[in-house]
Amino acid sequence: MLSGDEIYRFKPIGVIHSPFKSRGEAPYQGIFSDKISEIEVFKEYEDGLKDVESFSHLIILYLFHESKGYMLTVVTPWDSQPHGVFATRSPYRPNPIGFSIVELVERRGNILRVKKLDAVDGTPLLDIKPYIPKFDQVENAKSGWLGNI
Repeated sequence: MLSGDEIYRFKPIGVIHSPFKSRGEAPYQGIFSDKISEIEVFKEYEDGLKDVESFSHLIILYLFHESKGYMLTVVTPWDSQPHGVFATRSPYRPNPIGFSIVELVERRGNILRVKKLDAVDGTPLLDIKPYIPKFDQVENAKSGWLGNI
């Protein structure tokens, strides 16, 4: 059982090369961009990409490395009212982990070319998982305070 004071250290498995050079250039969510980003998986982890090209979409987990500190309530681009950080996708989180569901355009060795990624250039890559519609798509899911966005 966790006591709440355990420290876990994550070692990046790669780096994201993005056309977005600053947070201000990046879209609020990757779904709003068709620009190509390249995910470089470090050579020591390249074998872990075996068969990844058989998936059309991937879940990318990364570190919000430019986020300094956190706030428990935040105002988002979608609403002028404050919401709890865990009811948002704000980068100002106690553990600044981000994720995107991306479209895999192409794999070139240890490089994945993708669309729909909102990370800034130089973002540390933490993990890659396949997007599997039968497991990951939820019918009749509610969007909370976002309504029908």
